[in-house]
Amino acid sequence: MTLPFPMIDPHKGYTMKAPAFVLLSLMIASLAGGAGAAEVLEISGGTTPQKDVLEPRAAEILKATGVEIKVNGVGTGNGMVALAEGKVSVAAVGDTLADSIEAGKKAAKAASKDIKIPDNLVFTQIGTDELVVVVHKSNGVTALSKAQLKDMATGKITNWKEVGGADLPIKVVVTKAGMIPSLVFQKTIMDGAEYVKGALEAQSPREVITWVSRTPGGFGPAADVHVKAGAGDSKTIGAPAMSRPLGLVTIGAPTGAAKKLADYLKVK
Repeated sequence: MTLPFPMIDPHKGYTMKAPAFVLLSLMIASLAGGAGAAEVLEISGGTTPQKDVLEPRAAEILKATGVEIKVNGVGTGNGMVALAEGKVSVAAVGDTLADSIEAGKKAAKAASKDIKIPDNLVFTQIGTDELVVVVHKSNGVTALSKAQLKDMATGKITNWKEVGGADLPIKVVVTKAGMIPSLVFQKTIMDGAEYVKGALEAQSPREVITWVSRTPGGFGPAADVHVKAGAGDSKTIGAPAMSRPLGLVTIGAPTGAAKKLADYLKVK
């Protein structure tokens, strides 16, 4: 059987009729290619869910769900702001929904933005992370209690010799507004008290490790996943347990690619 449209024979320079199976093969190939195309899902949020869950499992997620994820690690607070502004349909967060909302409000305030957090947010837990306390590797202190950490972070204790260390000024390292590690530490260890004035503000959770590595008297809360990825000249010391959920936040129940991702990663 032939089709009523011409095809050019490149070798002979004249037209000929195309067999029907050629068109059918092209149609099947086209449909197959369309069916296999990945859905791209852009996500903004915390670097811990990014590095601990999303990026390490990206290939697995694509194979299982057909969803290709692109993660912008800007911090939980900024991820919540991007979600509220409609820039993304999913925010990756490193704490409970309530605390992630608070992180979003702090990030918006720091950026002089006036945003409204939707009241129908849905949280899907995709993992858990442990926070640890890091100090410079030269520091002889091996463990600190909650009371000691609180007094150091608030400025009541100002020298390492007061907690069994060397005669060295304490330098508190925290993450900037809207980032979870310092907020979790503040809630869990400091009972909500304010950090000491003059605390060094890191621009990311990973940068806490960088600054502590450069500061012999420094200490700060860090995500365990970042420490394992590279501790630099810092080390982890004994401290009270600080765990937090990692999750995805959507406005309303997730749909489309976001639902496929949430259903696949959801902690059972």
